[in-house]
Amino acid sequence: MKKGLPRCNSKRGAALLLSLWALFLLSAMVIAWALNISSRLTVSANANRALSAEAMASSGAEVALAREVTPSSSNLHRKIGNGDSYDVQMSGECGRLNLNFLTQGEDPNKLQILRQYLNLKGVDLNEQDLMIDSLLDWVSSNRGLQHLNACPETDDYHPPHQPLGSVDELKKVCGWAGFTSKPGWDSDFTVVQGCSGIDVAYASRDVLRALLAAFGGTEDDRVDAFLQLRQGPDGIDGTADDGVIDPNAVPAMLGINGTQVQAPGNRSSIRSLIMLYKTSNVFRVVSVGKSSDVTRSVQMIVQKPIMQPGGTGVAGVAALAGNRPTIFSWKEL
Repeated sequence: MKKGLPRCNSKRGAALLLSLWALFLLSAMVIAWALNISSRLTVSANANRALSAEAMASSGAEVALAREVTPSSSNLHRKIGNGDSYDVQMSGECGRLNLNFLTQGEDPNKLQILRQYLNLKGVDLNEQDLMIDSLLDWVSSNRGLQHLNACPETDDYHPPHQPLGSVDELKKVCGWAGFTSKPGWDSDFTVVQGCSGIDVAYASRDVLRALLAAFGGTEDDRVDAFLQLRQGPDGIDGTADDGVIDPNAVPAMLGINGTQVQAPGNRSSIRSLIMLYKTSNVFRVVSVGKSSDVTRSVQMIVQKPIMQPGGTGVAGVAALAGNRPTIFSWKEL
């Protein structure tokens, strides 16, 4: 009997090892399953937050489409329970340089505004000649005629000879590759219809400087003083503390004198290139939706119906029933 004990103990030891090994495998499987479930829950939660952020951004954009909403409306900024919110910025699209308008008719004064803007951005004169002449070839309807400094047409380069369909199309124009590769290069450009001038109520500092420099003005202090009054104490456009500016006083505030108002020949005067203060109804809307730590953005360019005084009641509603906002572009950033 005593001789059989070692063999019995050996069998019990082997069984214990097998049991421990099985328990280890089972524990590993349970842990792997738990980690898989946890990762799936994390992915699902992130997807839900992303979807919620997109919904918030779209909601903010829809609010901005309302006829009564202006850039300073409080409805453009909302916080909702569970960490969801949207924040919308509205700015006049006509405060940007409309490339189709500036190149239309090849008006030297309008082209000088574009040239001065490129100069402020550090583009040298030779590059300016190449870029502007190539752009004129791109949008000109005259086929077979090439501007002096423009790139020649080749098998790989075919200007469409029609107005720009989008600002991004500028990347295809010869000579513009370096400029359009810089971050934020398109912030001051537009091609939208309905902007037959520059609305100084929304123009950036560089646009205002280029506008004045094109007509001989060099006083940046006037531009800074104008922006300070326009933006109010917080230094931000489109908020409740924005200054109230008399449209008729804008030329004098910017230092535009009588000699700059008139222009010889078929050239546009500076006064004709400035839109009446805040008369444009074309807006760029950037709506940022947030859900927890996830953000999504929507950008659109929209033309809103103009509010008419006395348009209330049944008659007013009937008269405005056909007035719908026109969305020129919608982009999810």
